[in-house]
Amino acid sequence: MMKRKINRKKPVILITGYLGSGKTTLLQGLLENGDNSGLALIINDMGSVNVDGKLIKNVDSSQKTTKMVELQNGCICCSLREEFMYQIEELSKDQRVDRILVEASGISNPASIAEGFLLSEAGPDDLSVYLHSIITVVDADRIYNEFLGEMEEQLQEDEEEGPDIINLVMDQIEFCSTIILNKCDLISTARIDQVINTIKQIQPEAGIIETTWGKVDSRLIFDGKEFDYDKVMNSSSLQKALLREKHMDESGTDGYGVSSFVYEERKAFDREKFMELLEDNYPEAVIRAKGYIWFSDDLVHAQLFEQAGRNASVSEATSWVAALPEEEKEEILRNYPDVLEDWDEIYGDRMNQIVFIGRDYDREDMITALNNCIAEGV
Repeated sequence: MMKRKINRKKPVILITGYLGSGKTTLLQGLLENGDNSGLALIINDMGSVNVDGKLIKNVDSSQKTTKMVELQNGCICCSLREEFMYQIEELSKDQRVDRILVEASGISNPASIAEGFLLSEAGPDDLSVYLHSIITVVDADRIYNEFLGEMEEQLQEDEEEGPDIINLVMDQIEFCSTIILNKCDLISTARIDQVINTIKQIQPEAGIIETTWGKVDSRLIFDGKEFDYDKVMNSSSLQKALLREKHMDESGTDGYGVSSFVYEERKAFDREKFMELLEDNYPEAVIRAKGYIWFSDDLVHAQLFEQAGRNASVSEATSWVAALPEEEKEEILRNYPDVLEDWDEIYGDRMNQIVFIGRDYDREDMITALNNCIAEGV
């Protein structure tokens, strides 16, 4: 009877993983190649500008996704958990929605999100959804080069240390049903084996799918291994995570010392100066950055800037509306009037807008460094 009752509920699939692991790329691939009928999305980004949401909208414009909800300026594991559960329940009431796919922010703790479902199920009103699976995306290259030694060292220690970033990474790996080991093309087979061996010590029960560029058969996500809360809770490795959880700050975000800010500037960057900043003077305390920028030598194209750890890239994304032919521009503004909300008389929709996420960084120094990259006379 219980199984039949659960099956009548709508499944929620949670995609989690550390900053820059490839969650959005995985989600984009699912939207481009899968059957999106009856699918609703919830996108969570801790910055006040939800860049991931913008990217997904661009990909999903021709798809059949029913709805997308953006939750930003906080994490659904803590400050936005109540709002998240409300939106989940609201989406489930839509008759067109059969399943809900959630992309959590990079610093969300999946244990806290799962707890939100348990608390709601224990309440007076029975949920019409259930947590089907937790998918954790792991950057194989970054795990090996930046985290592996510390992870192995902590596995051998008897005493728990205070909460920090590596604990968050371990929590995300440990508290899931499936691990997407992404960016496997960046390290050797021997190193991949070493990463997998360490991951299995942390979470022996989860299935591991090796991939590059987040390419995964959508059936492995939507019809894959279900999350067994009791099984995970009883695993020996999870008990270590629970000990760490007790020492977390209630805010979740501050407990890891992670904060964010948004840099906004209408004037264009000087390409050479910006690239020099990335190569020679970029602060190590910034662990993740993402946003759209523009250069003084290209008035047409918006550039997507992304950085995670030691990896950074700038790639041509799309054309600014202000750079389009007049007839095409007028049509877009007529059909999408919200573009005018951020319209500038001189620059149109052109803007440098980057979300920076880091730990113990100097915000003012970062802003000064970016301002020094602004081109003169543009």
